[in-house]
Amino acid sequence: MVARHDQTTDPVLLEGLLQARRGTAFFARKLNELTDADLDGDSLLPGWTRRHVVAHVGYNARAIARLIEWAATGVETPMYASTSVREHEINFGATLPPIALRHLFDHSAVHLNVEWRDLPADAWHHKVKTAQGRIVPAEETVWMRTREVWLHAVDLDNGAAFKDIPAPVLERLLKDITGAWHTRGTDSGLLVTVDGTDLAFGDTGATNPTTITGSLPAVVQWAAGRGSQGIAATGPGTADSTPTAPKWI
Repeated sequence: MVARHDQTTDPVLLEGLLQARRGTAFFARKLNELTDADLDGDSLLPGWTRRHVVAHVGYNARAIARLIEWAATGVETPMYASTSVREHEINFGATLPPIALRHLFDHSAVHLNVEWRDLPADAWHHKVKTAQGRIVPAEETVWMRTREVWLHAVDLDNGAAFKDIPAPVLERLLKDITGAWHTRGTDSGLLVTVDGTDLAFGDTGATNPTTITGSLPAVVQWAAGRGSQGIAATGPGTADSTPTAPKWI
């Protein structure tokens, strides 16, 4: 039997797929380390148990697979029928028996991977619409999934840390987060120093900016709203009062 391979040969896209698949494997490992009873415990996301996180990541794979089907067929297939349907899906998934919840994650991840693998090279440029209404090429779905699996592996609160996330993923996460700050206008007078390199946002002419200093994992953890360990803040603000990102849920 001939082995199946990704239809795309784009090296950038293949590298992105590799990071997404590694993130999926990492999430799977942290999930498999949890007992069935552990699934009932709290996650790092307010109001969500680990069950909610697993259900969300599982149904997210199905939603992204629908976008890939859209790109492949040209038939509009939204990620979710509505926001309320998405929320109901997660809440329902969180009530599944442990074995069913684990199967949801496993099977949905395999399904998405097959959809990615079999998508013709030219179809990766076909436009689809995200749940937020953004019109993006299908190749953007790879980053959408990468962000989900790596970040929510940490949210399982089972020993995974931001230092476990590959640097290229952390760098893009920080770019997404600071872009959201800029769009909301909440980045004025903020200076972030990552591993000795200054990253200025907002009003760079501020005479007394709030300066946040730390390693790349620590800065992204802080920026993503998952804690300020390893962060030093100077100036008029503090690490707890400066802007953070949406929790990507």
